[in-house]
Amino acid sequence: MQKRQLGPSGLHVPVLCLGGNVYGWTLSESDSFRQLDQALDAGLNFIDTADVYSRWAPGHKGGESETIIGKWFAHSGKRSQIILATKVGMDMGDGSQGLKAAYIQQAVEDSLRRLQTDYIDLYQSHKDDESTPLEETFEAYAKLIQSGKVRYIGASNYSGKRLAEAIETSRKHKLPGYVSLQPHYNLVFRQEFETTLLPVVEKYNIGVIPYFALAAGFLTGKYRTASDAEGKTRGGMVGKYINERGLSVIDALDAVAKQHNSTPACVALAWLIAQPGITAPIASATSERQLQTLVEATRLQLDPASIERLNRASASEAAALKR
Repeated sequence: MQKRQLGPSGLHVPVLCLGGNVYGWTLSESDSFRQLDQALDAGLNFIDTADVYSRWAPGHKGGESETIIGKWFAHSGKRSQIILATKVGMDMGDGSQGLKAAYIQQAVEDSLRRLQTDYIDLYQSHKDDESTPLEETFEAYAKLIQSGKVRYIGASNYSGKRLAEAIETSRKHKLPGYVSLQPHYNLVFRQEFETTLLPVVEKYNIGVIPYFALAAGFLTGKYRTASDAEGKTRGGMVGKYINERGLSVIDALDAVAKQHNSTPACVALAWLIAQPGITAPIASATSERQLQTLVEATRLQLDPASIERLNRASASEAAALKR
């Protein structure tokens, strides 16, 4: 499988990252183990999770995804074959959150324990913390890198301005800096990344691993009416896309998928993989068929006309947001 470099001196990763948010939420432990084995066999060895996954589910407290991945590492012995990314900073439900040095030190130990590993390949700030000096956060990360507990660091949910400020701060103080950004970006959510974040990641040459690559499932084509979304796990997330613009994007995906003997989900991911600045979109799967779709997307190369057709169908986001 094709590999790309994450940042100027970072990890070489496959062109798609497997989302671990479903482990322990919509995928059982045994099914998660099976998926991880199958993904690795198919060449998907880049896994993204977070300490907070899946605190939102009833009865959960966070750490469920990391715990399952850790059990799989212990059961399979395949830790050394995986590029592991996790995150810190979101509210864990007891007020624990942010990027202060003391909290990062506590949180990384908790993640390492749950993951049953002694190092994390990519440790990411899950969201910006403007109440903590950037230098303090980078000094904490530097200690983790020096100790071997973390290899590289990345950012998620940063504005372009704050991302640039963070990178400049790390350079000014000669501290390890972010090698990647994890933003919200897909065919129906383009404007923020393309206008405010892409110039920054291109200037500083950092990798991009966007989340919601399939818009919570909308870009698979299975949600075409309001009734399609009713009662579904992510129905509330996709409802906002079921409008004239969203359905025009689905129509374009259908047409391009037919042309390439593929599926809307494969095409949506292939479009994202082909975009400037993108290293590896993050996408999750809850069935063997969905996992196969992710693998197939890494092999689908869209022709310029297909990419342009999708660009046109999804280009009116700014106008749609103003209505």
